[in-house]
Amino acid sequence: MGDLSRGIHLRAFAKVNYTLEVRGIRRDGYHEISTVMQSVSLADEIELTRAESGFDLRVEPEDVEVGPPERNTVYGAWRLLRERTGRDLPAKIRLFKKVPHGAGLGGGSADAAAALTGLNSLFDLGLRDEELREIGGQVGADVPFCIAGGTSLGEGIGEVLTPLPPPPPHHLVIAKPAASADTGEVYHAHDALPFVDSNLAVPMTTALRSGDLRAFAGAVGNDLAPVTKELAPEVERLERDLLRLGALGAAMTGSGTAVYGIFAAEEDARKAAGRIEAPFVGVFAPVTRAVEIL
Repeated sequence: MGDLSRGIHLRAFAKVNYTLEVRGIRRDGYHEISTVMQSVSLADEIELTRAESGFDLRVEPEDVEVGPPERNTVYGAWRLLRERTGRDLPAKIRLFKKVPHGAGLGGGSADAAAALTGLNSLFDLGLRDEELREIGGQVGADVPFCIAGGTSLGEGIGEVLTPLPPPPPHHLVIAKPAASADTGEVYHAHDALPFVDSNLAVPMTTALRSGDLRAFAGAVGNDLAPVTKELAPEVERLERDLLRLGALGAAMTGSGTAVYGIFAAEEDARKAAGRIEAPFVGVFAPVTRAVEIL
């Protein structure tokens, strides 16, 4: 774990949604969902060191899109942790972005999860994982999963987690077009559609428990995909291209716009990735954790 007095370095893993069902709108305006989520090897990295005072966040590369500092998820995590503990927590943070923005891959949530985990260790706060997940839920709905990691069924707004068996071994080609998706816009457009009970989680959880790769790959799906495909037609093209290139199953993750294809063999995944035309494309694998202290 290293000398925490000097700082701490973490890897923050992205996630994909193997399935995502929208169950309705709650009274508080949030959407009730049911989703099977998986941590994957695509990751941002974050370095935290103690400072004399305040909060300093630097993001690399400098031109990466992360929004205004006061709305950054890392800042939100730091602010809420200060409020929870009553301590100043002066910190310098360097964030190395590799997870594309506006993709549905949970990059911002992963960064917040790593910040909470790292600050908890750096300042010896002694908070349990369930306490960190509770704080993280105030930053964003995916943050509790990005602390827990692995494979889980997420219910409520995604924060009510039930661990699931890991998927059968596979590789994912993840591709993101130039277009990004605004989560609020996608959900708003979906709200205008008639409700359809897609019941995606049941066949997926059954496939996970059986360990059957083809059943698992055939069970992926996302209620939001039709809406995002209207806003960004490249999503449908990428999904179609992945299937044409041999993916056993393909789907959009989150509210998009990233799409993944499932391959049994890494060699097949790499061949397919080499033929996909997209600004971001890579081959990744499921991982059992969401945050790793290096």
